[in-house]
Amino acid sequence: MIKALEYFLEIIHGAWVTTRHFVVNMWFHTLNLLGIKTRRKGAVTIQYPEEKKEIAYRHRSLHRLLKREDGRPRCVVCMLCATTCPSECIYIEAAEDPEDDEFQKYPAKFIIDLSRCCFCGFCVEACPEDALRMDTQKIELAEYSRLDLLYDLEKLLQ
Repeated sequence: MIKALEYFLEIIHGAWVTTRHFVVNMWFHTLNLLGIKTRRKGAVTIQYPEEKKEIAYRHRSLHRLLKREDGRPRCVVCMLCATTCPSECIYIEAAEDPEDDEFQKYPAKFIIDLSRCCFCGFCVEACPEDALRMDTQKIELAEYSRLDLLYDLEKLLQ
């Protein structure tokens, strides 16, 4: 009997919270409709596929690799991004570049596993060549397979 009373009180509490949010949001929407400016706005639902919320300028989104003028990646395989990554989601394999005297190495493989990435941005901050960035403003990360979340050199250079 006491358990049933506790459950009933929790239901009443949940209904009270929902009603309070509804009344407060309707109050602010009504004030806005009447032209009265307030510091706080009521809750707004965004119809996602058609409307998209504006993303903050400093938002860290999907990774990308920058290219040099000749089209090759700007990365010099210093391994700082892979070293500083707390979730260990970056895998880089170096190769010797016989043509270029200035940069002796280039990434033969550069893979970021987004299923493990915590989007902290440490890899971007550690890169001395400014080759890696997280400024694509893309937040759609849903995939049907985990293998699709492995971003290789080809995907990162797009």
